[in-house]
Amino acid sequence: MAPITIDNCEFVCATSAENNVNFELNNENVSINAVAAAASEEDESDLSQAQAEEHHEERKTEQMPWEAPGKQGLYDPQNEHEACGVGFIVAIDGKRSHKILRDAQTLSERMNHRGACACDNDTGDGAGVLASIPHGLYAKALAQQEINLPELGHYATGIFYLDVPQHAAAESEFNALARTLGLAVIGWRTVPTNQQAIGVVARKSEPLSRQVFVARPANMEEKAFERQVFVLRKRASHELARQGRRFYICSLSNRTVVYKGLFTSDQLWDYYTDLRNREFETYMALVHTRFSTNTFPSWERAHPLRVLAHNGEINTLRGNVNLMKAREGVMQSELFGDELRKLYPVVEPNLSDSGSFDCVLEFITMASDRSLPEAVMTMVPEAWQNDRTMPQEKRDFYQWAACVMEPWDGPALISFTDGRYIGAVLDRNGLRPSRFYVTKENVLVMASEVGVYDVDPSQVTLKSRLKPGRMLLVDTQEQKLIQDIELKAKIAKSRPHSEWLQQKITLEEVRNANVLNTPVEEPPKPPASQRGIFDPRLSLFGYTTETVSMLLIPMFQNKKEALGSMGNDAPLACLSAFQPILYEYFKQLFAQVTNPPIDPFREKVVMSMQCPLGPEANLLQPSAQQVHRIWLHNPILSIPDTQLLKRNTHRGWKTKVLDITFQYTDGVQGYLDCIDRICREGVSAAQAGYQLLVLSDREAGNNGRVAASALLSLGALHHHLIETLQRMKVGIVVETAEAREVHHVCVLLGYGADAICPYLAFELAQALRDDGVIGQDVSDKQIYAAYAQAIDTGIAKVMAKMGISTLQSYKSAQIFEAVGLGNELIDKCFRGTQSRIGGVTLEILAKEGLDRFQLTYGKVSPDTRILRNPGQYHWRHGGEAHINEPASIGSLQEAAVNKNLNAFEAFKKTTLDSVKKCALRGQLEFVTDRQSIPLEEVESASEIVKRFATGAMSFGSISLEAHQTLAITMNRIGGKSNTGEGGEDSDRYLNQDPEFSRRSAIKQVASGRFGVTASYLANADDLQIKMAQGAKPGEGGELPGYKVTKDIAKTRKSVPGVGLISPPPHHDIYSIEDLAELIYDLKCSNPNARISVKLVSEVGVGVVASGVAKGKAEHIVISGHDGGTGASSWTGIKSAGLPWELGIAETHQVLVLNNLRSR
Repeated sequence: MAPITIDNCEFVCATSAENNVNFELNNENVSINAVAAAASEEDESDLSQAQAEEHHEERKTEQMPWEAPGKQGLYDPQNEHEACGVGFIVAIDGKRSHKILRDAQTLSERMNHRGACACDNDTGDGAGVLASIPHGLYAKALAQQEINLPELGHYATGIFYLDVPQHAAAESEFNALARTLGLAVIGWRTVPTNQQAIGVVARKSEPLSRQVFVARPANMEEKAFERQVFVLRKRASHELARQGRRFYICSLSNRTVVYKGLFTSDQLWDYYTDLRNREFETYMALVHTRFSTNTFPSWERAHPLRVLAHNGEINTLRGNVNLMKAREGVMQSELFGDELRKLYPVVEPNLSDSGSFDCVLEFITMASDRSLPEAVMTMVPEAWQNDRTMPQEKRDFYQWAACVMEPWDGPALISFTDGRYIGAVLDRNGLRPSRFYVTKENVLVMASEVGVYDVDPSQVTLKSRLKPGRMLLVDTQEQKLIQDIELKAKIAKSRPHSEWLQQKITLEEVRNANVLNTPVEEPPKPPASQRGIFDPRLSLFGYTTETVSMLLIPMFQNKKEALGSMGNDAPLACLSAFQPILYEYFKQLFAQVTNPPIDPFREKVVMSMQCPLGPEANLLQPSAQQVHRIWLHNPILSIPDTQLLKRNTHRGWKTKVLDITFQYTDGVQGYLDCIDRICREGVSAAQAGYQLLVLSDREAGNNGRVAASALLSLGALHHHLIETLQRMKVGIVVETAEAREVHHVCVLLGYGADAICPYLAFELAQALRDDGVIGQDVSDKQIYAAYAQAIDTGIAKVMAKMGISTLQSYKSAQIFEAVGLGNELIDKCFRGTQSRIGGVTLEILAKEGLDRFQLTYGKVSPDTRILRNPGQYHWRHGGEAHINEPASIGSLQEAAVNKNLNAFEAFKKTTLDSVKKCALRGQLEFVTDRQSIPLEEVESASEIVKRFATGAMSFGSISLEAHQTLAITMNRIGGKSNTGEGGEDSDRYLNQDPEFSRRSAIKQVASGRFGVTASYLANADDLQIKMAQGAKPGEGGELPGYKVTKDIAKTRKSVPGVGLISPPPHHDIYSIEDLAELIYDLKCSNPNARISVKLVSEVGVGVVASGVAKGKAEHIVISGHDGGTGASSWTGIKSAGLPWELGIAETHQVLVLNNLRSR
């Protein structure tokens, strides 16, 4: 693997050799930006004329100095991540002092390492402080303007970011808006600042900081004033911001004020001179320092936000935001009445995950009668589903809250305050650290790490840490610290949640209620000649013999998905020659660096498949109405239960079955019309009061009817219902023959399905049982249970890759990237999903669906009766192409053994041909009109090979002989071999004969830490941190016990015969700062080694790599999805990760954009 070297930072692509800025792909010389160029060209061609014009307009819009770059090339600002240090200090009795602010400064400055610097090494990623309003300071400042400030509590204040040319107009518009809401602006002041305190990049985008003071009308109660100030801020954000004008409100409150900006945590205190003033007295201060994966200026994205400061990541953001928009159709507020509409959208556009969370949290507390701690409990619940020790009242509260809103899931330490309460909550996994002290002075200090605050141990009355899902709270009004148990017991008892839960609906109840009705009709069975493997519907829906034998039979027999290994060298769906079904175009996203994947086996206790099904009631009005939903224990419905729900009338429920089939004779237009009809019928049913919609392709194959893709129909309907604000009024069940694998079910859930009945898989299993293939004593019930269990385990693994714990959060979260789908199709059915290279249209998918029908029912020949086997998993002659196919391997062996040049030429030709059929890079064409370079100016072959490196394969996945041979070879040519994560025995790197040196120059450090010793680290040229594995990103390695020989056990410092399962890679790295710390530690262990970080290609990998470069890595490896030797379930191997060529092009572009490429 030769690195691509530009300036001081190197890249490696883990599956090929490249040279200089050109890839050397089996003698292809391809420019590094060609992939990106091809992507953007195809993107352009995919846009409709109107969209293209809009695109052009966007590009013409001048980027203002304070704005970060927009979407360009393969970079998309939506993929940005951040990690942080956070802490607060509060006087529990609410006593104000200047010392609190000074102590907060100490807290903040000692977390400086938790932040990061931009390319000028002097501009921080953001720091800030939220404090109670320093009334004395402001009264004196306004007195100088001859303005008399009312007493504390009778006004609200906040700092605005404005631009000098337009600030007067923005301020007068704000004053006018305040008047329409019955509020009066007392005055404005320019916040005194010291420009010399900040970095060059920050200075270029520095705002004019103006502070407003708004008076409380004499006859208005405090709570009403708080709400009116919230309305003023929300409406001002919606109505006064416009293109070319800077307008951002840091906060607007009658209790608190936020000072923040683009600083390091020590610059903050020098920039705002108010913070140096002895008259700044406060009873609390919440501080935050930010580490962003980019270096773009964003004063606005610094924390604290209006009510919170956040360290972590919300993994389910897209679904949370979509569903919040959908709730606008069912929300009503007694407090705001018709004015509620003016507060929409609840989540303002283009916000980070923290910004979106902040919007929703503030909205819930302002628009309903919930307290801040209860709103936090609703959004970040504990892992209550499997906790048998939890008190019943608290469990019932959480189950009721689950019917109200899905969790905002991801690793998070959230500190929150509204001026009265200040507290912190940890996510259900406890994947962020949080420590706190209470002193004898009645002061509480909380921080995301220890050592940030000096206190004499004799002065400490309580010292503890926040545990997973637990909350810490100080009520400054009641002047007390409230511990988690007391707090949650009080909230749980505040309403009759247990009583309300009696009204929830279960499937058992629906079954019993329908017993007396006419018996459920079983769907008609096909004739005996068309059952089992001869069922024509198998071919119609794209089943193959591999689907049946390799995937489905193991699921029915063993209740789990079959394992595969050795990567995936089959073509991408968009390059397949065999009409792939739509699911194959989607690739699962996974966590790397910025948040950890979780372990679905060891951490099973925090994971849950339970979900409510059916309409959601008004979020803002807590009531029993919210539990009138069917509570499902998993998303798979059996055939009888689906038939039952289709005709269920229990409790006045109605179900509308939407037929997703059409006549074959209607052709492609019939397919398109079918999708539109489904959307129209779905909206009509929601408006007519139906509670369930069932998308069904049961009619497919009958009387010449063809099914539209269940996934297309679902995606189009789900997004159409969100846009028309009807989505929360109905539950969606998908009854389809199309879905059968774990990945298919995950994609359906990700795009809006609430429950799924894969009826053809079930009918096939019943037929195979009758034929004796899976045991004739197995009942239908056991078949349903075995399949549901296999799917549950599979979904858990997929969710865990992304660090998501609950299916309820995963549903509708769209945690996929599409490869090869056109933009028009994405906009219609999968809005918000990334599809960077454009691709197939709805018409092409329609034509392929019609082709499958024609193949199945059109040509009646014996061949069409037999299920196809195109060889998706194992190469077959005449089937799908594979990169590693027998002819090329045979030629390579012949060339190597007999030094046969003709055989090498044959190898080269067949391999290039395979790459063309299977990979994106094979679609690139050479530029032929350049002048050739004289051969003597080209680097010699003996120099080029010094930049070659082997793949990271551990001894254990390949034999010791093979592992050592690779090392000897690379040492002879001056290249580098890689140990992989299995370690290396010391006799291989001590006292080696130079001609037969078995030492690997690259030593890997992975999560199992197998064989990592001081001497192992000291004897390396490169130390490579393995953050993810191409073969199965987001999952750990597995070596079965029988493979752990004496040699392997000795090297890995383990026991022979005992299986080794490593947790997901760097499961102990919770964020980008943790990786920066590991980089530092490895540099200390071997100052001469180059520190390398291995990532896997996915959308946003460039953004992660940018953070890695800021964390001081010297070398970055981008691995491809085709993977190596690792074993995993087939879902992990086939459906996660992306081609390395996309990842490396994105990484290069993002680093250049950030001025980090030279690092």
